[in-house]
Amino acid sequence: MAGASVVAAPLAAAQPACENKVSPPPPVDTSEQVAPGEKPPPPIEVPESPIGGQRLGECGLVLPPNAPVPPEGITAESWLLADMGTGAVLAALDPHGRQRPASVIKVLLAMVVAKELPLNATVVATPEDLAQECTCVGLRNGAEYSVEQMLQALVMASGNDVAHALARRLGGVPSAIRKMNALAAELGALDTRAVTPSGLDAPGTSTSAYDVALIYREAMEYPDFVKAVMTQRIDFPAANGNGTVPVVNDNRLLTTYQGALGGKSGFTDDAQHTYVGAAERNGKRLVVVLLRGRQQPIRMTDQAARLLDYGFALEPAASGNPVGRLVEGAPQVKKKTTEPRPTPTGAGVGEVANSTPDGTEPSAMQTAFGNVGGPITAVAGLGLVLALLMYLRSRRAKAARAARQQP
Repeated sequence: MAGASVVAAPLAAAQPACENKVSPPPPVDTSEQVAPGEKPPPPIEVPESPIGGQRLGECGLVLPPNAPVPPEGITAESWLLADMGTGAVLAALDPHGRQRPASVIKVLLAMVVAKELPLNATVVATPEDLAQECTCVGLRNGAEYSVEQMLQALVMASGNDVAHALARRLGGVPSAIRKMNALAAELGALDTRAVTPSGLDAPGTSTSAYDVALIYREAMEYPDFVKAVMTQRIDFPAANGNGTVPVVNDNRLLTTYQGALGGKSGFTDDAQHTYVGAAERNGKRLVVVLLRGRQQPIRMTDQAARLLDYGFALEPAASGNPVGRLVEGAPQVKKKTTEPRPTPTGAGVGEVANSTPDGTEPSAMQTAFGNVGGPITAVAGLGLVLALLMYLRSRRAKAARAARQQP
């Protein structure tokens, strides 16, 4: 693998206009056309401050002082290197630039599966699964598969048929996508919007090199994901029902890069080539992300290897002076008031807590008792009135009896 150059990069290179700050580049085909009468989803709001640090809002090369220039042959429009242990971002190019993920979004789906589904749970394939635009592993209509088999096939061979089947098992495709996006928001991946479980292009899809690194770092905390991403080969039930067929991990670095910790690649016409992977050397674990790359002059996986070599060469000085950090969870939204207001359990992502349906401030009753405070207080008041009436009636009755007993 080619090593890092020894030529120092300029301390303050001129930053280009951030063309992809809000949205990915325009699509090159019809995959993102909306249905007649529908509107495309609006772009994701851009955070007021770049997540992970101010320098990560730059859209040119983001390097530590006196760093060598990155290796030649890197075609990705956005890339990032980070220390998986500390979260230190070592170097990047347009880290928050919004691009399309293609199949690297399956890492996010795999995390939801690992969180919610036991490995011995089963999934029955349907014709809808088999009808997905391939790459496909090859499912058989009506056949039953374990979640473990499907998770491995999803990560290793990027099966779109498997992604659809797992999304159904998570409560249906819309439910699975909501769960993927909720998890991304929880992690602080605020450039990311999953629209399909497989990463096939659709209106509104978005991610960034920063977000993909954040997601992959978290995914490596799930043993089921780690097992799948590190497995080189499994025997999978054949689509014709006769025996098994081999499913081989399509991440070339798993067998060609020393210390490789798995990875995931993707491609669509609009996203171009994407890749995320990790490796360990001398006790350091680095994650590398490349988005919107090309396979020429060298393969994307070889470009990833060059960047990993570059990242390991930057250690340890870059970790001591990082250009940013992978956040530990979503940053807190700025408070609009200094008065603390607890968030209701039922509040969803993006919903405003402790506000009335018409947007006015809640009354003291609502703050104290929640949405049922009015009825509870009314019933309590009625009870007090009835008790007082009964007390007065009792007193009048006693007074009447006393009057009758007087001579």
